[in-house]
Amino acid sequence: MGMGREPGPARMGQLVNRRVSERGGIAQHDASLSSPPQCPTRQLQKFSEQPSLAQRAHAVSVRQAVAKKPCRVASREATQSVKKRLSIMSRKRMREEEASITSTDCQTESNHTSPNGQFGISSVRSMAPFSDDPEAIAIREKVDYSVRITLKQAKAGNAPRPIRVFSDGIYDLFHQGHARQLLQAKNLFSNVYLIVGVNGDAQTHTKKGRTVMTEEERFEAVRHCRYVDEIVRDSPWELDDEFLNKHKIDFVAHDDIPYVTEDCTDVYSLLKERGMFVATERTEGVSTSDIVARIVRDYDVYVRRNLARGYSAKELNVSFLNEKKFRLQNKMDELKDKGKRVMENIGEKRIDMIQKWEEKSRDFIDTFLLLFGREGRLSHIWNEGKGRLMQALSPPSSPARGDDNSTSGDEACPPPPKACRLEFSAGSSRSRSSAALSDDYSDDEAPTGGI
Repeated sequence: MGMGREPGPARMGQLVNRRVSERGGIAQHDASLSSPPQCPTRQLQKFSEQPSLAQRAHAVSVRQAVAKKPCRVASREATQSVKKRLSIMSRKRMREEEASITSTDCQTESNHTSPNGQFGISSVRSMAPFSDDPEAIAIREKVDYSVRITLKQAKAGNAPRPIRVFSDGIYDLFHQGHARQLLQAKNLFSNVYLIVGVNGDAQTHTKKGRTVMTEEERFEAVRHCRYVDEIVRDSPWELDDEFLNKHKIDFVAHDDIPYVTEDCTDVYSLLKERGMFVATERTEGVSTSDIVARIVRDYDVYVRRNLARGYSAKELNVSFLNEKKFRLQNKMDELKDKGKRVMENIGEKRIDMIQKWEEKSRDFIDTFLLLFGREGRLSHIWNEGKGRLMQALSPPSSPARGDDNSTSGDEACPPPPKACRLEFSAGSSRSRSSAALSDDYSDDEAPTGGI
């Protein structure tokens, strides 16, 4: 076969297959790809139907591209499959969370379930009723208070009915310490029906002092706590048997610190002797007195805040001078804030502004020294004016004695003339007298006229 003769199709196919096998086994790589919709493979199938030399060479280049880089169609399908798996996992997780929430709600309702299968009021889904509301009265009437529950039965979980636990307090400025105390009372036993008594304003102001919130505000604050099942308004300061029997109370929950009054050393001593008292723990560092002390300490801050929000000085019980002082302080704070915002907004221009300010300040200093310096214009003007003023105010100096000897007699100043004294006779004429009066004579000269 000569050099100028082209090889036949069979020979060209053998050469292409040999080159493909030498460059890494592209056929094995195509077999390892599991996804059927691949664009380069379809191109190879298309070119295999027309086995020309140019098409076979293009097929070899396509196989090389497949070996170097995966097909975009396969990567897109893989991404879609990953997104599908993630959506399935997220939906599964959402179902699990919903199931856990449902189980929590069922457990909450089980705490209000009576032995005969009747449910009470869920404190999570609705606010707690007052003791004189029909819902609370219906629940209380279904309780068989003749069946007493001991502390041992309550702790063991063998109570034949819901355990009615009572907790009382003032609950002024209802905070997390109050909520934690009610949570402890709710979790003392299983199947607890929590009754909370809130003291009224009359007895609170008499026995403990003035409150920040009114009694209605305190009733509503405790009523919206999710651990509470029933609210007793204007609860008595000291609990007696009549109150306990009326509300069918099994246990009273309060902190173990003795509560001293004028009549006794501990208002809960009788309940402790009967075994009806269960102690709860106080939350250290949080109390209504601490919050009030914090407000009193930062009195100026809160007054300024309320004045800025539109409250009048009369509403805040602030004098006229203090009002003006607080408003001025608010204006100063606003100016400070604006200055800070301006400096923050300057950002990158800060360096240029500083350089320009330095240049301007240098020019200003030079101009100032030119005017007010030691050799400045104003100092020169002042010295000239000062000299003129001193010359105007000081008297002229007297001539020196040595000057008379040095000067000649012609240059000496003549003495002042003296007036001539003449005596006139009765017979002298008017013309001669007038001439004598009009002429001046010196000391050396004598009058020519006769006397």
